[in-house]
Amino acid sequence: MSMITALTPNQVSDELNKMQAFIKKEAEEKAKEIQLKADQEYEIKKTGIVRTETSAIDSNFEARRKKIMLQQQITKSTISNKMRLKALNCREESLEGIFDEAKGKLSKLVDSDEYKDVLVSLIVEAMVKLLEPAVIVKLTEKDYKKYGKDNLVEEVVKKYNEFSNKEVEVRFNDKNFLAPSVIGGTLVTDSDGKIEVNNTLDERLTILSQEALPAIRLELFGPSQTRKFFD
Repeated sequence: MSMITALTPNQVSDELNKMQAFIKKEAEEKAKEIQLKADQEYEIKKTGIVRTETSAIDSNFEARRKKIMLQQQITKSTISNKMRLKALNCREESLEGIFDEAKGKLSKLVDSDEYKDVLVSLIVEAMVKLLEPAVIVKLTEKDYKKYGKDNLVEEVVKKYNEFSNKEVEVRFNDKNFLAPSVIGGTLVTDSDGKIEVNNTLDERLTILSQEALPAIRLELFGPSQTRKFFD
């Protein structure tokens, strides 16, 4: 039969101290474990927040950078377009100046001695295009009064016959003249007034400007950098 030995007060005190020490140690280790886990969770959470905020800042910065770049491109494009339009306007003004000068020379031609031969040639040319047995010739009131129909009819008919070998009846319109703004030249119609040939100096200048404009542009400004075909 085993004997249970009673513990002395000192032994009891030692055992209690050991138990307290063990419990304290367990508590400290548990506290360290909890603290370590808390620190880890804190770092993870902090890293996540930093990453989120950093990403948001980067996204905001990129968005603002793109917006600024777009504004710069728009501004650059706007300035470029304005400069291009200004250059085009200057070119058009130069071209208009050339044709205004040509118009001024035509106005001087009308007042010169050579104009009568030019006027006869314009009338005959219009009649040849019509090839009608009878035509009506319309002039400016100034030309009609200056040269008179009788001074022109004989010469016009003669030159027409020489060119076409055909007879023609020529009548000048002495009631309805060309508009006062017309420099000179003629408008010739058939006897019914249904078919007409505009051979005024203004019309000839317009046709010339359309046909010669590409060549004039090339001569003045050189070949276009954006044009691919020159046919």
